[in-house]
Amino acid sequence: MKGQIKVAKRRVVMASLYLGTGPLEQELVDCLESTLEKSLQAKFPSDLKVSILLDFTRGSRGRKNSRTMLLPLLQRFPEHVRVSLFHTPNLRGLLRLLIPERFNETIGLQHIKVYLFDNNVILSGANLSDSYFTNRQDRYVFLQDCAEIADFFTELVDAVGDVSLQLQGDDTVQVVDGMVHPYKGDRVAYCKAANKRVMDVIHSARTRQQMLHAQTFHGDSLLTQEEAAAAGDRRPAPDTWIYPLIQMKPFEIQIDEIVTETLLTEAERGTKVFLTTGYFNLTQAYMDLVLGTRAEYQILLASPEVNGFFGAKGVAGAIPAAYVHIERQFYSEVCSLGQQERVQLQEYWRRGWTFHAKGLWLYLAGSSLPCLTLIGSPNFGYRSVHRDLEAQIAIVTESRALQQQLHQEQEQLYLRSGVVSSATFEQPGRQVKLWVKMVTPLIKNFF
Repeated sequence: MKGQIKVAKRRVVMASLYLGTGPLEQELVDCLESTLEKSLQAKFPSDLKVSILLDFTRGSRGRKNSRTMLLPLLQRFPEHVRVSLFHTPNLRGLLRLLIPERFNETIGLQHIKVYLFDNNVILSGANLSDSYFTNRQDRYVFLQDCAEIADFFTELVDAVGDVSLQLQGDDTVQVVDGMVHPYKGDRVAYCKAANKRVMDVIHSARTRQQMLHAQTFHGDSLLTQEEAAAAGDRRPAPDTWIYPLIQMKPFEIQIDEIVTETLLTEAERGTKVFLTTGYFNLTQAYMDLVLGTRAEYQILLASPEVNGFFGAKGVAGAIPAAYVHIERQFYSEVCSLGQQERVQLQEYWRRGWTFHAKGLWLYLAGSSLPCLTLIGSPNFGYRSVHRDLEAQIAIVTESRALQQQLHQEQEQLYLRSGVVSSATFEQPGRQVKLWVKMVTPLIKNFF
């Protein structure tokens, strides 16, 4: 990321849940500062713009937080830096006053993770925090010189930024002129305005993509790669397509959910689906599809020791046990339906690491390589579908080299895992306390 920031000329766009406050995060901010400085002092000053989108509740937590980290940038380069803090419209009124700081983020978050430098884009599930830079397993895809995707995510972050609170140089926040306030204004009016602002971006991107499709697949000049090479055309037919998938249920936008459900519904007998999530808490709809369809599933999840909440203080410390309880219930259902051959659970474990990787790889029947992957921020759980703002991309490819890379990525993750059996839940430390079992059904939609 620092390497990309240093050479950026036009734009740096970052969307994350939060920015941490340690030395590594400070290095990232310093790198932005020196690049902005250089761009202003250059002989031909470039119009470098930096746009950062974070979550309001997570980014404001504690005295030293994401906001205090970014204030110096805002103060020095007010014309070139924008910091937007998304505040869910569902956290308002009495609820906002009563929920403690540690728990207010359970109501809904800005969860998109996109890091963009000119026309280069990193899509991930990782936040801007030291553990992700050191010992937290995640996934990353780096799209180089991909103007269409870079433009789309720039427009998307701009749109969400416009319906978010704007950080000011004195650490106050303001709404964009003419915008309804996310938690003081009328909720229905805010959500309607937000839906329009984001859907405008999606509609215009969809129109551009449909035109590209038409030119590529239905144009008179459609050439095979061999014909293109013979004709001296340096642009052979594309072998890889990228589809951005957005999920913002508070704004009635559910493209990612529809596409994911369609993929799971249409996966035929013999198809293999590898699905991974750091927090195993599938929605009922996803669970029903996994248990009710014909494809083979290998689901990778975090063992309790590599769960990000393992060893946390207070109530949060019980979250890994709640996930064990959810996992055990799902495993029991798989067994009671006699689906153990078709649906397999695996637990990731790596000493000293935590696990945060999520996504999906699809292998068509008879193929040893995947033709599709989903990568981005959703965890396939209730929060991802109903509460948070999420984005991922579907990469569909015929390129054998890319398929092999995706296959290798999947294998590397699954290599560090063990298959779940009934014996897994008999291990010491896997006994879930009665109160956790009783509370889990009530709180599982919040984590």
